[in-house]
Amino acid sequence: MSFLRNITPDRFTLALASTVILASFLPATGQAAHWLEGATTWVIVLLFFLHGSKLSRQAIWAGIGHWRLHLLVVGTTFCLFPLIGWLSQPLLGKVLPPNLAQAMLFLCALPATVQSAIALTGVARGNIAAAVCSASGSTLLGILLTPLLVGLLLAQDTASSSNPLDAVTRIAVQLLLPFMVGHVLRPWTGSLLQKLGGKIRIIDQGSILLVVYAAFSGAVVAGLWREVPLATMAVLLALCAALLAVVMLWCVWMSRRLGFSRADEATILFCGAQKSLVSGIPMAKVLFAASAVGPMILPVMLFHPMQLMVSAVIAARYGQAADKQNADS
Repeated sequence: MSFLRNITPDRFTLALASTVILASFLPATGQAAHWLEGATTWVIVLLFFLHGSKLSRQAIWAGIGHWRLHLLVVGTTFCLFPLIGWLSQPLLGKVLPPNLAQAMLFLCALPATVQSAIALTGVARGNIAAAVCSASGSTLLGILLTPLLVGLLLAQDTASSSNPLDAVTRIAVQLLLPFMVGHVLRPWTGSLLQKLGGKIRIIDQGSILLVVYAAFSGAVVAGLWREVPLATMAVLLALCAALLAVVMLWCVWMSRRLGFSRADEATILFCGAQKSLVSGIPMAKVLFAASAVGPMILPVMLFHPMQLMVSAVIAARYGQAADKQNADS
Protein backbone atom coordinates (compact mmCIF):
# COMPACT_ATOMS: atom_id res chain seq x y z
CA MET A 1 0.00 0.00 0.00
CA SER A 2 2.84 2.39 0.78
CA PHE A 3 4.24 1.77 -2.71
CA LEU A 4 0.91 2.64 -4.30
CA ARG A 5 0.65 5.75 -2.16
CA ASN A 6 4.07 6.92 -3.34
CA ILE A 7 3.27 6.54 -7.04
CA THR A 8 -0.28 7.92 -6.86
CA PRO A 9 -0.27 11.43 -8.35
CA ASP A 10 -1.47 14.27 -6.13
CA ARG A 11 -4.26 16.66 -7.06
CA PHE A 12 -1.89 19.24 -8.52
CA THR A 13 -0.29 16.66 -10.82
CA LEU A 14 -3.73 15.56 -11.97
CA ALA A 15 -4.62 19.21 -12.56
CA LEU A 16 -1.51 19.59 -14.73
CA ALA A 17 -2.39 16.54 -16.82
CA SER A 18 -5.96 17.78 -17.19
CA THR A 19 -4.65 21.19 -18.29
CA VAL A 20 -2.54 19.64 -21.06
CA ILE A 21 -5.48 17.54 -22.28
CA LEU A 22 -7.76 20.57 -22.22
CA ALA A 23 -5.26 22.66 -24.17
CA SER A 24 -4.84 19.87 -26.73
CA PHE A 25 -8.55 19.58 -27.46
CA LEU A 26 -9.71 23.11 -26.59
CA PRO A 27 -6.78 25.48 -27.11
CA ALA A 28 -7.26 29.17 -26.53
CA THR A 29 -7.59 30.99 -29.85
CA GLY A 30 -8.43 34.46 -31.05
CA GLN A 31 -9.74 36.77 -28.37
CA ALA A 32 -9.54 34.04 -25.74
CA ALA A 33 -5.81 33.67 -26.38
CA HIS A 34 -5.32 37.42 -25.96
CA TRP A 35 -7.33 37.33 -22.74
CA LEU A 36 -5.28 34.40 -21.47
CA GLU A 37 -2.03 36.19 -22.20
CA GLY A 38 -3.22 39.24 -20.29
CA ALA A 39 -4.54 37.16 -17.38
CA THR A 40 -1.25 35.27 -17.10
CA THR A 41 0.66 38.53 -17.07
CA TRP A 42 -1.39 39.95 -14.21
CA VAL A 43 -1.24 36.72 -12.21
CA ILE A 44 2.54 36.79 -12.49
CA VAL A 45 2.59 40.45 -11.44
CA LEU A 46 0.56 39.54 -8.36
CA LEU A 47 2.86 36.58 -7.70
CA PHE A 48 5.93 38.81 -7.69
CA PHE A 49 4.20 41.38 -5.53
CA LEU A 50 3.47 38.69 -2.97
CA HIS A 51 7.01 37.36 -3.09
CA GLY A 52 8.36 40.86 -2.55
CA SER A 53 6.03 41.34 0.40
CA LYS A 54 7.05 38.07 2.02
CA LEU A 55 10.82 38.43 1.72
CA SER A 56 12.88 40.28 4.31
CA ARG A 57 15.58 42.76 3.34
CA GLN A 58 18.20 40.32 4.61
CA ALA A 59 16.85 37.58 2.35
CA ILE A 60 17.01 39.84 -0.70
CA TRP A 61 20.63 40.80 -0.07
CA ALA A 62 21.44 37.14 0.50
CA GLY A 63 19.82 36.31 -2.84
CA ILE A 64 21.77 39.00 -4.71
CA GLY A 65 25.05 38.02 -3.06
CA HIS A 66 24.65 34.28 -3.62
CA TRP A 67 27.21 34.36 -6.43
CA ARG A 68 28.07 30.64 -6.34
CA LEU A 69 24.44 29.73 -6.98
CA HIS A 70 24.08 32.27 -9.80
CA LEU A 71 27.32 31.11 -11.41
CA LEU A 72 26.13 27.50 -11.44
CA VAL A 73 22.75 28.45 -12.93
CA VAL A 74 24.25 30.66 -15.65
CA GLY A 75 26.88 28.04 -16.44
CA THR A 76 24.19 25.38 -16.80
CA THR A 77 21.98 27.55 -19.01
CA PHE A 78 24.58 29.02 -21.35
CA CYS A 79 27.46 26.51 -21.17
CA LEU A 80 26.19 23.02 -20.31
CA PHE A 81 23.07 23.11 -22.51
CA PRO A 82 24.97 24.37 -25.61
CA LEU A 83 27.81 21.91 -24.95
CA ILE A 84 25.33 19.00 -24.88
CA GLY A 85 23.78 20.27 -28.11
CA TRP A 86 27.17 20.61 -29.80
CA LEU A 87 28.31 17.14 -28.71
CA SER A 88 24.96 15.67 -29.87
CA GLN A 89 25.17 17.03 -33.43
CA PRO A 90 26.24 13.70 -35.02
CA LEU A 91 23.28 11.93 -33.36
CA LEU A 92 20.83 14.73 -34.16
CA GLY A 93 21.83 14.66 -37.82
CA LYS A 94 21.05 10.93 -38.05
CA VAL A 95 17.69 10.81 -36.27
CA LEU A 96 16.13 14.17 -37.22
CA PRO A 97 15.63 16.19 -40.41
CA PRO A 98 18.22 18.99 -40.76
CA ASN A 99 15.79 21.76 -39.78
CA LEU A 100 14.72 19.99 -36.58
CA ALA A 101 18.33 19.12 -35.73
CA GLN A 102 19.10 22.83 -35.91
CA ALA A 103 15.99 23.54 -33.86
CA MET A 104 17.34 21.35 -31.04
CA LEU A 105 20.53 23.44 -31.05
CA PHE A 106 18.41 26.60 -30.90
CA LEU A 107 16.62 25.16 -27.86
CA CYS A 108 19.98 24.63 -26.13
CA ALA A 109 20.94 28.28 -26.71
CA LEU A 110 17.83 29.81 -25.14
CA PRO A 111 17.71 31.52 -21.72
CA ALA A 112 15.87 30.03 -18.78
CA THR A 113 12.28 30.71 -17.83
CA VAL A 114 11.50 33.44 -15.33
CA GLN A 115 7.92 33.21 -14.10
CA SER A 116 7.58 29.42 -13.92
CA ALA A 117 11.08 28.96 -12.45
CA ILE A 118 10.29 31.29 -9.57
CA ALA A 119 6.80 29.88 -9.06
CA LEU A 120 8.23 26.34 -8.94
CA THR A 121 10.91 27.46 -6.51
CA GLY A 122 8.16 28.83 -4.29
CA VAL A 123 6.23 25.54 -4.41
CA ALA A 124 9.45 23.69 -3.52
CA ARG A 125 10.15 26.04 -0.57
CA GLY A 126 13.37 27.08 -2.30
CA ASN A 127 15.39 30.28 -2.14
CA ILE A 128 12.95 32.64 -3.85
CA ALA A 129 15.17 35.71 -3.51
CA ALA A 130 18.00 33.95 -5.33
CA ALA A 131 15.53 32.59 -7.90
CA VAL A 132 14.27 36.10 -8.73
CA CYS A 133 17.81 37.35 -9.28
CA SER A 134 19.02 34.26 -11.14
CA ALA A 135 16.04 33.75 -13.45
CA SER A 136 15.69 37.44 -14.33
CA GLY A 137 19.44 37.69 -14.93
CA SER A 138 19.33 34.65 -17.22
CA THR A 139 16.75 36.31 -19.45
CA LEU A 140 18.71 39.54 -19.60
CA LEU A 141 21.92 37.67 -20.45
CA GLY A 142 20.02 35.70 -23.08
CA ILE A 143 19.38 38.88 -25.07
CA LEU A 144 23.11 39.06 -25.70
CA LEU A 145 24.27 35.44 -25.43
CA THR A 146 21.54 33.54 -27.32
CA PRO A 147 22.25 35.15 -30.73
CA LEU A 148 25.98 34.51 -30.24
CA LEU A 149 25.38 30.87 -29.30
CA VAL A 150 23.00 30.38 -32.21
CA GLY A 151 25.65 31.73 -34.55
CA LEU A 152 28.26 29.34 -33.14
CA LEU A 153 26.05 26.24 -32.95
CA LEU A 154 24.24 26.66 -36.26
CA ALA A 155 27.29 28.05 -38.11
CA GLN A 156 25.37 30.94 -39.59
CA ASP A 157 25.18 34.67 -39.16
CA THR A 158 22.38 35.90 -36.96
CA ALA A 159 20.99 39.31 -36.40
CA SER A 160 20.71 40.76 -32.96
CA SER A 161 17.43 42.05 -31.63
CA SER A 162 16.40 45.30 -33.27
CA ASN A 163 15.49 46.78 -29.92
CA PRO A 164 16.81 44.72 -26.98
CA LEU A 165 15.74 47.46 -24.57
CA ASP A 166 12.13 46.38 -25.14
CA ALA A 167 12.85 42.98 -23.58
CA VAL A 168 14.67 44.59 -20.66
CA THR A 169 11.74 46.95 -20.11
CA ARG A 170 9.18 44.12 -20.15
CA ILE A 171 11.15 42.16 -17.57
CA ALA A 172 11.55 45.21 -15.35
CA VAL A 173 7.86 46.16 -15.55
CA GLN A 174 6.37 42.68 -15.19
CA LEU A 175 8.77 41.13 -12.67
CA LEU A 176 11.16 43.42 -10.86
CA LEU A 177 8.82 46.40 -10.43
CA PRO A 178 6.01 44.48 -8.65
CA PHE A 179 8.62 42.67 -6.58
CA MET A 180 10.10 45.99 -5.47
CA VAL A 181 6.67 47.51 -4.80
CA GLY A 182 5.70 44.48 -2.73
CA HIS A 183 8.88 44.76 -0.73
CA VAL A 184 8.40 48.49 -0.11
CA LEU A 185 4.88 47.73 1.18
CA ARG A 186 6.12 44.82 3.30
CA PRO A 187 5.57 46.66 6.63
CA TRP A 188 1.84 46.77 5.80
CA THR A 189 1.39 43.48 3.90
CA GLY A 190 4.06 41.12 5.27
CA SER A 191 2.34 40.10 8.49
CA LEU A 192 -1.00 39.49 6.74
CA LEU A 193 0.62 37.27 4.11
CA GLN A 194 2.46 35.28 6.76
CA LYS A 195 -0.86 34.58 8.48
CA LEU A 196 -2.34 33.32 5.21
CA GLY A 197 0.52 30.82 4.97
CA GLY A 198 -0.24 27.87 2.69
CA LYS A 199 -3.16 29.63 1.00
CA ILE A 200 -0.63 31.68 -0.97
CA ARG A 201 0.33 28.39 -2.64
CA ILE A 202 -2.88 28.58 -4.68
CA ILE A 203 -1.43 31.54 -6.58
CA ASP A 204 1.89 29.74 -7.14
CA GLN A 205 0.23 26.62 -8.49
CA GLY A 206 -2.44 28.53 -10.37
CA SER A 207 0.21 30.53 -12.23
CA ILE A 208 1.90 27.29 -13.33
CA LEU A 209 -1.40 25.91 -14.63
CA LEU A 210 -2.01 29.09 -16.60
CA VAL A 211 1.48 29.00 -18.13
CA VAL A 212 1.08 25.31 -19.06
CA TYR A 213 -2.29 25.92 -20.70
CA ALA A 214 -1.04 29.02 -22.56
CA ALA A 215 2.11 27.24 -23.76
CA PHE A 216 0.29 24.12 -24.94
CA SER A 217 -2.52 26.14 -26.52
CA GLY A 218 -0.02 28.11 -28.58
CA ALA A 219 1.74 24.92 -29.64
CA VAL A 220 -1.50 23.21 -30.69
CA VAL A 221 -2.76 26.26 -32.61
CA ALA A 222 0.62 26.50 -34.36
CA GLY A 223 0.16 22.94 -35.64
CA LEU A 224 1.93 20.89 -33.01
CA TRP A 225 0.17 17.67 -34.07
CA ARG A 226 0.50 18.38 -37.82
CA GLU A 227 4.01 19.79 -38.15
CA VAL A 228 5.93 16.52 -38.32
CA PRO A 229 5.17 12.79 -38.79
CA LEU A 230 4.29 10.82 -35.69
CA ALA A 231 7.58 8.88 -35.71
CA THR A 232 9.64 12.07 -35.92
CA MET A 233 7.57 13.62 -33.16
CA ALA A 234 8.28 10.61 -30.94
CA VAL A 235 12.03 10.96 -31.57
CA LEU A 236 11.87 14.68 -30.83
CA LEU A 237 9.98 14.05 -27.59
CA ALA A 238 12.52 11.42 -26.54
CA LEU A 239 15.42 13.78 -27.24
CA CYS A 240 13.77 16.58 -25.26
CA ALA A 241 13.09 14.21 -22.36
CA ALA A 242 16.69 12.95 -22.40
CA LEU A 243 18.05 16.51 -22.47
CA LEU A 244 15.82 17.53 -19.56
CA ALA A 245 16.77 14.45 -17.51
CA VAL A 246 20.52 14.92 -18.05
CA VAL A 247 20.47 18.59 -17.06
CA MET A 248 18.22 18.01 -14.04
CA LEU A 249 20.49 15.24 -12.77
CA TRP A 250 23.47 17.54 -13.33
CA CYS A 251 21.86 20.33 -11.32
CA VAL A 252 21.06 18.06 -8.38
CA TRP A 253 24.46 16.36 -8.46
CA MET A 254 26.43 19.63 -8.67
CA SER A 255 24.30 21.24 -5.95
CA ARG A 256 25.07 18.42 -3.55
CA ARG A 257 28.67 18.15 -4.68
CA LEU A 258 29.23 21.84 -3.93
CA GLY A 259 27.43 21.67 -0.58
CA PHE A 260 24.37 23.82 -1.31
CA SER A 261 21.39 23.67 1.05
CA ARG A 262 18.18 21.91 0.03
CA ALA A 263 16.50 25.28 -0.59
CA ASP A 264 19.36 26.38 -2.84
CA GLU A 265 19.32 23.01 -4.59
CA ALA A 266 15.67 23.52 -5.53
CA THR A 267 16.50 27.00 -6.84
CA ILE A 268 19.38 25.72 -8.96
CA LEU A 269 17.25 22.88 -10.32
CA PHE A 270 14.28 25.01 -11.36
CA CYS A 271 16.29 28.00 -12.61
CA GLY A 272 19.03 26.05 -14.37
CA ALA A 273 17.24 23.14 -16.03
CA GLN A 274 14.56 25.07 -17.93
CA LYS A 275 14.30 26.84 -21.28
CA SER A 276 11.95 29.70 -22.07
CA LEU A 277 9.22 29.46 -24.70
CA VAL A 278 8.28 33.09 -24.01
CA SER A 279 11.78 34.23 -24.97
CA GLY A 280 12.30 31.57 -27.62
CA ILE A 281 9.48 32.49 -29.99
CA PRO A 282 10.32 36.21 -30.40
CA MET A 283 14.03 35.39 -30.64
CA ALA A 284 13.31 32.86 -33.41
CA LYS A 285 11.35 35.48 -35.34
CA VAL A 286 14.36 37.83 -35.18
CA LEU A 287 17.09 35.27 -35.84
CA PHE A 288 15.54 33.17 -38.63
CA ALA A 289 13.65 33.59 -41.87
CA ALA A 290 9.86 33.51 -41.57
CA SER A 291 9.64 30.12 -43.29
CA ALA A 292 12.05 28.58 -40.76
CA VAL A 293 10.43 29.88 -37.58
CA GLY A 294 7.80 27.12 -37.31
CA PRO A 295 10.21 24.16 -37.25
CA MET A 296 12.70 26.12 -35.13
CA ILE A 297 10.29 26.61 -32.24
CA LEU A 298 8.85 23.07 -32.29
CA PRO A 299 11.39 21.57 -29.83
CA VAL A 300 10.93 24.39 -27.33
CA MET A 301 7.14 24.03 -27.67
CA LEU A 302 7.56 20.40 -26.62
CA PHE A 303 10.28 21.01 -24.05
CA HIS A 304 8.52 23.88 -22.28
CA PRO A 305 5.31 22.10 -21.14
CA MET A 306 7.33 18.92 -20.50
CA GLN A 307 9.69 20.75 -18.15
CA LEU A 308 6.78 22.41 -16.37
CA MET A 309 4.96 19.14 -15.75
CA VAL A 310 8.06 17.26 -14.61
CA SER A 311 9.28 20.17 -12.50
CA ALA A 312 5.89 20.65 -10.89
CA VAL A 313 5.87 17.04 -9.66
CA ILE A 314 9.43 17.38 -8.35
CA ALA A 315 8.69 20.76 -6.77
CA ALA A 316 5.72 19.27 -4.92
CA ARG A 317 8.01 16.56 -3.53
CA TYR A 318 10.55 19.15 -2.42
CA GLY A 319 7.80 21.17 -0.76
CA GLN A 320 6.36 18.16 1.06
CA ALA A 321 9.83 17.20 2.32
CA ALA A 322 10.49 20.75 3.53
CA ASP A 323 7.11 20.92 5.32
CA LYS A 324 7.78 17.58 7.01
CA GLN A 325 11.25 18.72 8.08
CA ASN A 326 9.84 21.95 9.51
CA ALA A 327 7.10 20.06 11.36
CA ASP A 328 9.61 17.63 12.87
CA SER A 329 11.98 20.37 13.99
